[in-house]
Amino acid sequence: MLVFDDEKNGMLHMARMICAAARTAPKARSIDLLTTAILDGEEKNRLAEHMRLIAERDGVAFFARDAGNVCQAPLIIMFASKNQPLGLPHCGYCGFENCQALQRAGGVCAFNSGDLGIAIGSAVSRAADLRLDNRILYSAGKAALELGLMGKDAALAYGLPLSMTGKNPFFDRK
Repeated sequence: MLVFDDEKNGMLHMARMICAAARTAPKARSIDLLTTAILDGEEKNRLAEHMRLIAERDGVAFFARDAGNVCQAPLIIMFASKNQPLGLPHCGYCGFENCQALQRAGGVCAFNSGDLGIAIGSAVSRAADLRLDNRILYSAGKAALELGLMGKDAALAYGLPLSMTGKNPFFDRK
């Protein structure tokens, strides 16, 4: 795909705006555990290649299909959350009695998951406002975590490839 420099520069600027929308989304107890990254070029290609490897290794074909979408996109924004139980009394939303039991079991705080979802919701809303084609990819997040792209403390991740072409490449997929 040919992307002219002005379009690529514009898309990078819009990607930064999308990251800002995620960053400013409300967070439980005002604790910001969000990490964002904008991948293009070799980093994006490495992510797509690892997604293909997961597809073959684990028998999940949609990872390969999604890798094709990542390759089609000039860039992909990655969103991750650290796993830090918030210590809310009488919670149990994670399915455990308390935060200590959650940590012993290696679980993920429900508020961390919820905050990441709200941040991504803000991000895709901003992408829609900017008329950028996009699609949330769990598969890209899984691959990014395996590659360590989001840092050693990242527990949950999703990817958001962006495109500005005449037809949205992320829907009507096979």
